[in-house]
Amino acid sequence: MSSHRSPADVRSGLKHPIIDADGHWVEYNPVFAERMRKLAGDKAADGYLASQRRVPDALSLTISERKQRGIAMENYWGRQSTNTRDRATAMMPRMLYDRLDELGIDFGIIYPTAGLGIPRIADGETRRAVIRGFNLVTAEYFAKLGDRLTPAAVIPMHTPEEAIAELDFVTRQLGAKVAMFGGGFPRRIPAAEGLDATVGRFSVTYDNLGIDSDYNYDAVWQRCRELAIAPTFHSGGRGFGLRNSPSNFTFNHIGHFAAAGHAIAKGLFLGGVTRRFPDLRFAFLEGGVGWGCQLFADLIEHWERRGAQGLAYMDPRKLDRKLLRSLVDKYGYEDMAAELDRRDGWPQWEEDNLTGGVPVHDDFAACEISRKEDWVELYAKPYYFGCEADDRMNVTAFGKANPFGARINAIFSSDIGHFDVPDMLSPVPEAYELVADELITADDFRDFTFANAVRLWGTQNPHFFDGTSVAKEAAAVLNVAPARAAAE
Repeated sequence: MSSHRSPADVRSGLKHPIIDADGHWVEYNPVFAERMRKLAGDKAADGYLASQRRVPDALSLTISERKQRGIAMENYWGRQSTNTRDRATAMMPRMLYDRLDELGIDFGIIYPTAGLGIPRIADGETRRAVIRGFNLVTAEYFAKLGDRLTPAAVIPMHTPEEAIAELDFVTRQLGAKVAMFGGGFPRRIPAAEGLDATVGRFSVTYDNLGIDSDYNYDAVWQRCRELAIAPTFHSGGRGFGLRNSPSNFTFNHIGHFAAAGHAIAKGLFLGGVTRRFPDLRFAFLEGGVGWGCQLFADLIEHWERRGAQGLAYMDPRKLDRKLLRSLVDKYGYEDMAAELDRRDGWPQWEEDNLTGGVPVHDDFAACEISRKEDWVELYAKPYYFGCEADDRMNVTAFGKANPFGARINAIFSSDIGHFDVPDMLSPVPEAYELVADELITADDFRDFTFANAVRLWGTQNPHFFDGTSVAKEAAAVLNVAPARAAAE
């Protein structure tokens, strides 16, 4: 642990609960698959087991074999061993439930481990069967723990219809309150049809849902409204693109969640989704908030240049050919002068006048930005960013450097259960170090570890925290009347 204080000691000094917005459990695949077989059939169980072969199959190869096939180095020795008690806690939700006070956590939203990759199963029938079975078994594991833990259901996004069908099932049949949406999954480009699978997997684009997709996902976002679900994304970018080292897992791992979240957040924004659905809240998990702050600034800077006004300034038809020609004469470049004369004064009209066939000369047209407040409403307000406890860049969410002085919605995300948390007792004290080091205030810490999570899920669903251990405090944040317990 990085602090001598215990989680319970930190928690006892606070006047607010701590909500873990992204803890993990580690499904015990041999048992989990057989539960799937009983509840959802052989296709679900066998498809699930096949989807879990990616890591062991990659680790069974030599470095040269991975390099030859373009396969990334995967994580080895990634499960707790010396810390056996934490290994058991990650496997068994009831044990996690019993240890929450010890960990300093009042309420936890628990995301999968094996389930993170199943939205990318290529075969549609197998993918739908696996995800349905996965959600059934997950709900069974967490069925009686809802006052302090709630699991995320997995939502496939290959088509809007597929997403809506699973959304309806998990909310209406399983009572799910949290949904993990697939994103950044590959789609084979038409020119690559018929290629061998080993080569064909490099001939893809990645669907970012909000922009350039084959499908319009507005029906999904509308159904999220109707079902009171805040879309959350826990997508990765490891194993392809610039994170595909055959020898070094750390090279592949650093920044991959941030890169995937960056692409989805950017696509939703530029596609106008936050404009059309201003009441929806979106979360991007485990990548930190540093990239979220940078993207906020980058979008604004690009809007100044690639929005309608900025592009109008760069219209090639506004070039003063006479002035250009006179300046070339002044500085004595005779060869340039001759070429300009040959082109009627236009330097490279055949290239400068191209626009790529876009219907509107404004990269931000779908956002309909007309005032500075739009940036807060369309980005800073609806977006939430999952931050691990030891990430020093968490301070950027609360800093004065963000455009318009906006506070970016960072949410405490322990990542317990995974290799980068060697001790489950670490996250709460590590997060509090930012207060102890006077990098954020106690009020910032309250937003980080409690209020922002309440706003993410509670704004979408005011009854989200009813019946939980944090119901009263959450109701105060949302300014709603707390629900009465059944016994009252």
